[in-house]
Amino acid sequence: MADTAHILDYQKVQIARREHILFDDFDLQLSAGEFLYLTGSVGAGKSTLLKTVYAEVPITKGKAMVLGHDLNQLTKRRLPLLRRKIGIIFQDFRLLPDQNVYGNLDIVLRAFGMGRSAERKEKIDEVLEEVGLGNKGYKYPHELSGGEQQRVAIARALVGNPELILADEPTGNLDIENGLAIVGLLHQLSSERGTAVLMTTHNRLVLERYPARCIEVGNI
Repeated sequence: MADTAHILDYQKVQIARREHILFDDFDLQLSAGEFLYLTGSVGAGKSTLLKTVYAEVPITKGKAMVLGHDLNQLTKRRLPLLRRKIGIIFQDFRLLPDQNVYGNLDIVLRAFGMGRSAERKEKIDEVLEEVGLGNKGYKYPHELSGGEQQRVAIARALVGNPELILADEPTGNLDIENGLAIVGLLHQLSSERGTAVLMTTHNRLVLERYPARCIEVGNI
């Protein structure tokens, strides 16, 4: 039986990309509110591993529980229930270029069924303040620096009050200073909100400046 303290519990999991097995007999546990780094070389499967957490890539063998959902038994009908509890931050930001900052967050809340515009605005204002962009809601992605765009992406991940944030190389497109600032912000938000963070990185400076539990993964 999975430890109820673990919001993520992988036991003897196999993950494959086509005929290529990336992980075999792989164990991974993440506790509520914990910050965990996944490190490894390019091509080691870190991003693919994150995709299994929100059920974009299937588990081929083993037991995998995420936020109370058994990934091997997850139906399409229940998939949105899992994904609403997860915020995702990508290396390349993935903001909608034809929407301003407010619109990029508002579309998430509308998808979650938050109908009242005043309630959505209050929530958006709150998370933009948290990420240090309280006066930037009117701007479009192309008007922002890379660091600011990643802060918007973090706000987008936070706006649904997730229990788990997946951050896939969030510093990869940023300079050293902005990258460290983003990781510092993630640590701060994780601590203040009690939100677990699973972050992939190959940046050793990040690990030195903001230490946390770290698991190195590699091709088998």
